[in-house]
Amino acid sequence: MNELPRAVVLLSGGLDSTTVLAIARSQGYEPCALSFRYGQRHAIELERAREVARAMGVTKHVVAEIDLRVFGGSALTGDAEVPKGRRGDEIGGGIPITYVPARNTIFLSFALAYAEVLGATDIFIGVNALDYSGYPDCRPEYIEAYERMANLATRAGVEGGRPLKIHAPLSSMSKADIIRTGVALGVDYGITCSCYDPGPEGQPCGGCDACLLRAKGFAEAGFEDPLLQRSR
Repeated sequence: MNELPRAVVLLSGGLDSTTVLAIARSQGYEPCALSFRYGQRHAIELERAREVARAMGVTKHVVAEIDLRVFGGSALTGDAEVPKGRRGDEIGGGIPITYVPARNTIFLSFALAYAEVLGATDIFIGVNALDYSGYPDCRPEYIEAYERMANLATRAGVEGGRPLKIHAPLSSMSKADIIRTGVALGVDYGITCSCYDPGPEGQPCGGCDACLLRAKGFAEAGFEDPLLQRSR
């Protein structure tokens, strides 16, 4: 029996990365999940990532330990307050304090190393360029540039093997479209965590950019967020 090709899937435990994991699986890959404990204040997302991986039958799930608090520069890795209650035009109107400097570049570098070890040539990441919070490392041109670099820096690229492909299937989708896609693939969004400033039991704050974008997406998709149902 032919084995499924492996793919590294960056899994935060949030809505977007969980949807991407489901997409990778639906496209015939064996997803190998990679999560990070990087000093984030919302570390509850790692518990959700583990739950998501179990629910989706992921057999390989690695949690890499790095500490971006040594640099600071973000409300997610420091003491600055997470912005709450911003309007839609404010959320996409500049790079917010929740941006973690070079985070996706760091994460993709780890994913690239993991893929080489696994013999995988596919990496999936849940970046989105429509309903996003103004992060520069979520843009399609960034992903394209990183993919070109990755194929200059890997054994497969140098020795003429199959080129590495970075898949960003959510890039041009609205949050509502992402949710509709996940629902169609059987994703249980009640076990995900999107909030930047959750309560001690993982309850969403309801006011940070991530919570507001999630609420907007569910409203536009015509579904009730199962996470809110479980939080009541």
